[in-house]
Amino acid sequence: MNKRNWKRVLHGMAGVMVAVGVTYACKDFLDTPTQGTLDEATLATRAGVEGSLIAAYRSLDCSSSSAGSWGCAASNWVWGSVPSGDAYKGSNLGDQQPINSIETYIWSVGDADAYLNQKWSQAYEGVSRANAALRLLAKVRAEKPGEVSDADAAGIRGEALFLRAHYHFEAYRMWGNIPYYREDDTDFRKTNVGVNAVAEILTDLNEAITLLPATPRNLDKGRATSWAAKAYKGRVQVYAQDHAGALTTLREVQTSGVYALETSFDRVWTGFLQYRNGRETILAFQASAKDGEPTGWNSNWGERLNFPHSGSHFGCCGFHQPSFNLVNFYQVDAAGLPLALAGPAWNTPTPDSNFAGGILRPVDPRLDWTVGRDNVPYKDWTLHNRSWIRDASYSGPYSPKKNVHEQAADAEGNAGQGWQNTQTNDVPILIFRYADMLLLLAEAEVEVGVLENARTIVNQIRARAGQVAQGCGSADTVVTNRYPTCAGDTRMAVPLVQNPTLDSLTTPWAVYRIGLYATPWTDQNFARTAVRYERRLELAMEGQRFFDLRRWGGADTVIANYVNTEKNRIPYLTLAAAFTLPKYALYPIPSVQIELSRVGTEDRLVQNPGW
Repeated sequence: MNKRNWKRVLHGMAGVMVAVGVTYACKDFLDTPTQGTLDEATLATRAGVEGSLIAAYRSLDCSSSSAGSWGCAASNWVWGSVPSGDAYKGSNLGDQQPINSIETYIWSVGDADAYLNQKWSQAYEGVSRANAALRLLAKVRAEKPGEVSDADAAGIRGEALFLRAHYHFEAYRMWGNIPYYREDDTDFRKTNVGVNAVAEILTDLNEAITLLPATPRNLDKGRATSWAAKAYKGRVQVYAQDHAGALTTLREVQTSGVYALETSFDRVWTGFLQYRNGRETILAFQASAKDGEPTGWNSNWGERLNFPHSGSHFGCCGFHQPSFNLVNFYQVDAAGLPLALAGPAWNTPTPDSNFAGGILRPVDPRLDWTVGRDNVPYKDWTLHNRSWIRDASYSGPYSPKKNVHEQAADAEGNAGQGWQNTQTNDVPILIFRYADMLLLLAEAEVEVGVLENARTIVNQIRARAGQVAQGCGSADTVVTNRYPTCAGDTRMAVPLVQNPTLDSLTTPWAVYRIGLYATPWTDQNFARTAVRYERRLELAMEGQRFFDLRRWGGADTVIANYVNTEKNRIPYLTLAAAFTLPKYALYPIPSVQIELSRVGTEDRLVQNPGW
C-alpha cells in the first residue's frame, strides 16, 4: 500500500482544523515545522491524538496533490456518475483523457489504471490515518493516564473505527475483493483472498455504535455519532443483500427522529451557512474555503473541475456534464410521475436536442436543482448559457449544478485561493444523506414484501421535492430581458402549488410537476422499479448510480441500452467497450498495488476476474 510521508499528514491535519470545527487547543503543536519524520513525543498528547483523528477525516476528499486528484473526489463523480449514464466526462477531448477511458469502459489501459490507483491510495490513506489515530490513542492512554478521559477515549476510538469502516467500504464498492487493515497490522502487504470485507466493516461499525455518543462529540458538527454509524451499518447491509437485517437497522434510525429531510430540495446542496450540516446530513466532507489556507486545498477540491467553463462566472472547467439520458429521465406524465414508468418513450428527443428553457415539456422540479440548462436560471447566477459549455459537440449542452454555491451565500473562496478561486467553495460534499438512507430502507421494504412502507417512503421523498422549484434567482438584465416577469423577483426558490396528490408550477422556462403514488403498491416488480427510479431522480450526479446499477444486477443491459442510444448523441461513445458481466462487476485493482503487494514471487493482492 502506498503510504504518504508524515509531513504531508501533519499539513493535512493543520489545514483541515477549521473545516470540521475543532475546538481543542493545539496551535503550537501544529505550527511546529516538520522534517518528514514522525516525532512521537510531540504527537503523544491529547492534542496529537485529536489532530491525528482530524487527519483521518481529511481523507474524505482528495488530499494528495494539486494535480491528478479527481479520481479520489469525495463525491465519486468519476466512478459513480460518469460510467453510469448520469453524466459524461465533459470538457473536451484532450483534457483528463483517463476519465474518457473510464467512461467508455476501457479500464485496463494505463491512464485508467493511474486513476484507479488514486482512488485506492486515497481509500487506504484514510484507513492508515484512522489506524494511526487508534494506535496513538492507545499509546497516550498507556503512558499518560488521565490525559484523555474515558468518555473522550471512547468517542475518539468510535470515530476512528467509523472512518476505517467507511474507507474500507469505499474500497469494497470499487473492488469487492480487498484487504482489511487494523491498527495492529505491521505487514502492509496483506492478501485480499478469502477476506470477508462486509463482515469486517460491520464489526467496526458495531463497535463504533457502542462507543460513540448520540450527538457529535464536543458539539462539532461533522463528527460521527452512534446514529451515523447505525445508518451506515444499514447501508452496508443493503449492499450485502441482507435486507432483513437492514430493515431492522434502518427502521430504528428512521423512528429515532435524529435525522430528517430538509424542508425543500434547494437546501440539500447549498452554500448557505444556515442550512449547512442540517438534519439530512449523515456523513459529509466539510469543505472550507475561507480558512486561511492559501491554495484552496481544504475547499471542494475534488469537485473543482465541475463548474461551467469560461464565459460563466466560474471560468473553468466544464467536467461532469449531465447526460441527455439523465435530463430526459426527469420528464413526467400528467400525474407528475416519472414518464419512464410507461416505457422507452421518455427518451424521445432528437440526438442534437437541447432541452432548454422555454421548451415546456413537464418535468420533475429536481431537474433544475440538478442540471444547468440554457435559458433556465442557474441558481441565482443569471441564466445558463450555451457559451458556458467548453465543447457542446463533444459532451452536450448541460452543466452540473448541485455542487455549485449560490451567489448570495458568500461561500466562495477568496481571490488568489487556488488557480481559479471562483471554483472553490465550502459546500459540504454529501457522502451519505438521509434521503439516500430512506431509499435504501424502501429497497429493503420492497425486497421483504412490505410494499406500502416503501410507497410511504417514496411519497415522502417526492412530497419534499414538490415544495419549491427554481425561481428567477436574479433580476439582472440577462434574466429580465428574456423573462420580463422576473423584474423585481430575485427569489431563487419559489413554491409549487400545494395539492394532496400533485404539485405544479408553470414558469416562462419550465412546467414543473410532481405527483405522489396514490394507488397502493401490490406488485413487487413495479414497487422495485419505482424505488430505483426515485433513487436516480433524487441522487443524480451524487456518485451513487453506478454502484446502484451493479448491486441491483442487470447493469450490463442498462448500460448497453444507454450506450446504444447515447452514441447517436455523443459520438465518442461509439468507441465504448462492451460492458459485460462478470468482468465489469468490479473495477480492476491498480497494477501498482499488486506489484507493491509482492513477497518474493507471490502477489498477495490477486486481480479481480477478467482483468
